[in-house]
Amino acid sequence: MKTIFLSNNIIKMEDNIHCNAILTENGIIKKVGTKEDILKLKDENTQIKDYEDNCLMPSFIDAHSHITALAKSLLIANLSNAKNFDDIINFLNEYKENNKIKEGEFLIGFGYDHNFLKERKHPTRDILDKVSKEIPILITHSSGHMGVVNTKALEILNINKDTKDPIGGKIGRENGIPNGYLEESAFIDNTKKCMNISIEKLMEAIKKAERIYLQYGITTAQDGLTKYEEFNILKEMSKKNMLDIDVVSYVDIKNCKEIIDENKEYLKYHNRYKIGGYKLFLDGSPQGKTAWMSKPYENEKEYRGYPIYKDSEVEHFVDTAIKENIQIITHCNGDSAADQLISAFKNKKTNIRPVMIHAQTVRKDQLKEMSKIGMIASFFADHIYFFGDIHLKNLGKRAFNISPIKSAIKNNVVYTIHEDTPVVEPNILRSIWITLKRETKNGVILGEEEKISIEEALKAATINAAYSYFEENEKGSIKEGKNADFIILDKNPLKVKNIDEIQNINVLETIKNGKSIYKKINN
Repeated sequence: MKTIFLSNNIIKMEDNIHCNAILTENGIIKKVGTKEDILKLKDENTQIKDYEDNCLMPSFIDAHSHITALAKSLLIANLSNAKNFDDIINFLNEYKENNKIKEGEFLIGFGYDHNFLKERKHPTRDILDKVSKEIPILITHSSGHMGVVNTKALEILNINKDTKDPIGGKIGRENGIPNGYLEESAFIDNTKKCMNISIEKLMEAIKKAERIYLQYGITTAQDGLTKYEEFNILKEMSKKNMLDIDVVSYVDIKNCKEIIDENKEYLKYHNRYKIGGYKLFLDGSPQGKTAWMSKPYENEKEYRGYPIYKDSEVEHFVDTAIKENIQIITHCNGDSAADQLISAFKNKKTNIRPVMIHAQTVRKDQLKEMSKIGMIASFFADHIYFFGDIHLKNLGKRAFNISPIKSAIKNNVVYTIHEDTPVVEPNILRSIWITLKRETKNGVILGEEEKISIEEALKAATINAAYSYFEENEKGSIKEGKNADFIILDKNPLKVKNIDEIQNINVLETIKNGKSIYKKINN
């Protein structure tokens, strides 16, 4: 099936050769050129789509998120609008009643942020006990790195006064008694014991999650920490040909390495699903003050967060990935965590394109080392707007250097941007606006010198993101031989008069392999 796509506003993400027409066949771009030349190639069966002045460009590529976690968040109580403890209680009670949660089932909520609560602290088990003392309750911080459980959940998880803090984690206590707050490994390792969602419900939720990615123009999404449950569900959806977008998993290297050992055929796409490599965590989050910094947090004498692993353990994980020639992506928010990762790669020849995920506080000297290694920096640039004011409080002057994308470009480091969904929704155009403006909610500019151009920002979500998946020959730009993965926008981002217009640009249509799979209603 041949299709000709026409537009007066095509962004190729390639060189500036004139183009206002594209010929595709069976989902692949066959020819790019002028309208006059391309129309000569049509036959009686060729479909013609003319978008006139609407912008046509390569679809966006999600550089890092958690599609299965987004799916799960659609099945639990939404706490993102909670402004105080009473709101948390009310939202949980409403969800409990509407969904008829019974004893023995976990009541789960997601998305509160203590930084934005009136009380300016995490709730405790006593607060959650006001919702129920019989039903176990778990609520997750928006960062995904910490949360709170009620007394019943503590009993089920067997956490008591004699339970020791795990390595790389913390159990909150009052007078030696667990108060329900769990941090990092103490939280992450216990959450899997609380989710009890059927495979059928989760598959339905993943389809809804796909729809969310599509409405933002994304045709490749990531599952950024895949364990056995996530892998088995995504594999099953692949077998049933249920996926409309490409999904790339990164397997928990510490706990689930066997997934790759036993399923190496999935290192290539099967019906839109593949394993991209391994995932490793080295620290926490700066807004939660668990990111591992080289210098203490503001108003702290010594505390600077903490690592999850010893240097020797990190080197072992890295050596494993290099030996197997499999990519590894690594969560590093603090600059000490970045040091630990960079050190593990030093003096080692590799072409696995390791990715530093988040890279919030990476320093300029570290970017130089990353360039030598060939390490990609995937910046969680949305932090500038959503959490920038918190970073100013926690990091002081260091906050002005978060997500140093311009410095990455100057040091020849391949860069991407991401939303870490479900931390924030996968709105890439908004992320581009944040990246360009670098302004906090309170109007503070964090690093004027780190601002980049619109074209540089678009590269982060297209051709550079494709490169981070080893897919630059198939995706990320409009070029003959690549996938016909397009989006239609109501404005051309490169032609806006004011960068504030970018966050209001609408994705009108999303096209995967030449097939329209999303259209905005009432556009």
